[in-house]
Amino acid sequence: MNKINKVEPKIVLYNTLTRKKEELKTLEPGKVKMFVCGPTVYDYSHIGHAKTYIQMDVLARMLRASGLEVFYLQNITNIDDKIIVRANEAGRDWKDLADEFLKCNLEDMKTLGVDSVDKYAEATDYIDAIIKQVETLIRKDFAYVIEGDGIYFEIAKFKDYGKLSGRKEIKENDAQTRIDSSENKRGWNDFCLWKFSKPGEPVWEAPFGKGRPGWHIEDTAITETEFGPQYDIHGGALDLIFPHHEAEITQMEAASGKVPFVGTWVHTGFLNAEGAKMSKSLGNFYTIRDVLARGYDPNVIRLFMLQSHYRSPINFSWENLDAAKNRLRNWQSIVDEILLQEYSRGSHDLPKHIDSSLANSKDILLSYMSDDLDTPMALSAIDGDEIEDEDNFGTLSLFKKYAYSEELKSYMKDLVNNIKDILGIDLLKPDISEEQKELLNLRQKARDERDFEESDRLREQLKLSGLDVRDTENGQIWSRV
Repeated sequence: MNKINKVEPKIVLYNTLTRKKEELKTLEPGKVKMFVCGPTVYDYSHIGHAKTYIQMDVLARMLRASGLEVFYLQNITNIDDKIIVRANEAGRDWKDLADEFLKCNLEDMKTLGVDSVDKYAEATDYIDAIIKQVETLIRKDFAYVIEGDGIYFEIAKFKDYGKLSGRKEIKENDAQTRIDSSENKRGWNDFCLWKFSKPGEPVWEAPFGKGRPGWHIEDTAITETEFGPQYDIHGGALDLIFPHHEAEITQMEAASGKVPFVGTWVHTGFLNAEGAKMSKSLGNFYTIRDVLARGYDPNVIRLFMLQSHYRSPINFSWENLDAAKNRLRNWQSIVDEILLQEYSRGSHDLPKHIDSSLANSKDILLSYMSDDLDTPMALSAIDGDEIEDEDNFGTLSLFKKYAYSEELKSYMKDLVNNIKDILGIDLLKPDISEEQKELLNLRQKARDERDFEESDRLREQLKLSGLDVRDTENGQIWSRV
């Protein structure tokens, strides 16, 4: 086993393999190799995908903001039973269908601000590596052939099977459709490494028979090619632990003889919709595009997903999404006031000794994020409403205290940039239009001249343009409708 190096600064993550929070250690000092299971591209990505990929995006952002060099790799399963079935149903070529939905998936990720992935690796680009791994497992006597079916991994020959999940049986929330069925398997949970060719299916030449890869071996062939037989972090949704991630460990450690295959396993909790598991039959199945089509800002979706800890379940509902929308709107209104209006609701001048929450917002965010990616506490620190110790916590709440100044504006810019860099949430909206600015000036002039009828008329005109205006002792202040 290679020498392991402690990460500086200290970052703690819950490791599914050891079932406890541990200080992150990497194979190379200052570098992190991170892999996350990507989508099977046979349909549009749904909000469950959004949860995992937003939370894993934030993990990569946190690691980079902490000064680490991260290579974030994600696979794309573009050959699979589901793709073949969907293509046949639609009377389409499997590759065209997979390419179309891959394009849609990447567009959705870009819209959601999931941009920390360094490489998307399509499974069909790694067929040679897959064949090589299958040959290794055959040579080491971990695999056997079922004539007319495929090549299977024999679980009974790998003594550590089950060490990730702590079990060997299937349960309700597992990816049950991924259990390879065959009456001729030696063990019920033996899994297929290579599926022999069938009429109408894509086929590749291999020394052990024409066919196509099984699902599990795609990922290990990709990671061995890009990272080698061992790497630092493997992420994915909770339902992939068994059998998929268990199978990955089994085949890679059997093939390489090196343990552990992955140092830290990070899994995201389930997403239910309206109190139940998402299902088209229940009418509670939503794609990312369904949510965006209702007019929700992608920043709202990100905030909603980050309000719960990544290992916790989330209940998606329109009411809960609207609550996140209101929270974001409140944040943006404070940012607008200070960065775009030169106004603060506070009346105190900044003290000579600047509160550490204003000067060190990045450190405060990272102090929570480096503790098992505690986004709920990081978001609470941004709110700052119920935190008493203002020397160490609270950000936006402190901005409310102080009157406008260039110094305050500078700290707000830093905070906005840190939130965007670490959480991927953009609080700075584009400036208002020149027409809106002119209406605001005319309204202020009307108020100065005590022409309140004209002032009210202009207020309604501004509201129609998208701005809500209220009057304060410091002048008029607008917020976006």
